[in-house]
Amino acid sequence: MSFAVPSEVYARFMGRYAEPLASVFAAFAGVSTSQRVLDVGCGPGALAAHLYSIGAEVSAIDPSPPFVAAIRQRLPDVDVRKGTAEELPYGNAEFDAAVAQLVVHFMTDPVGGIRQMARVTRPGGMVAACVWDGPTGALAPFWDAVHVLDPAAEDEALLSGAHRGHLTALFEDAGLRSVVEEPITADIEHPTFEEWWEPYTFGVGPAGEYVRGLDADARARLESVARGRLGPGPFRVVATAWAARGIV
Repeated sequence: MSFAVPSEVYARFMGRYAEPLASVFAAFAGVSTSQRVLDVGCGPGALAAHLYSIGAEVSAIDPSPPFVAAIRQRLPDVDVRKGTAEELPYGNAEFDAAVAQLVVHFMTDPVGGIRQMARVTRPGGMVAACVWDGPTGALAPFWDAVHVLDPAAEDEALLSGAHRGHLTALFEDAGLRSVVEEPITADIEHPTFEEWWEPYTFGVGPAGEYVRGLDADARARLESVARGRLGPGPFRVVATAWAARGIV
């Protein structure tokens, strides 16, 4: 799974959805001014930037060196480190909240990662995460087009948390209390089909890897099917994510 890409490439692929989602997710998580918050799997900083803008004391961690470098440049006051959710390099109860936006489904051990988030959060603090819904998330229009040509293709609907109740089960297995799970949405307008399509050719994540694995003819067929379904633009993608929060 490749996320070791330049931050500007990721921003064109997923940042266009992650940035509007960040404010909705932070509100769901209940993050407020002056709280110490850890952003786990921070990417190039969509959520961290929003948390910083509302006055939270933000720390961040991600396994991708280009993303770590991008946040250090973008948010020099944020303590950002290279690392994974499963091995967080922080002491017990260091934070008021730990949050993970669009990350749990890529953790090698989701329960272990969430358990680590709980460990570094103080008793009574909040752990929260969100993951795109498989059938209606940001990438659903892409995978819908794929399945017209390749019905057996394994899309991201199979990843951890991608359906109602998955995150709740993971949170409860990690020992969190009073878990609440709700759908949240981001509404994004794409001005042209080309603006929507091109980032899928960058090789980012499962969708990008799928496109990179196609030969030129198959890629052209997929592009044609997607264009036929979405039109030339402008068009809107209303992307739904499942969000869960629980108390340590």
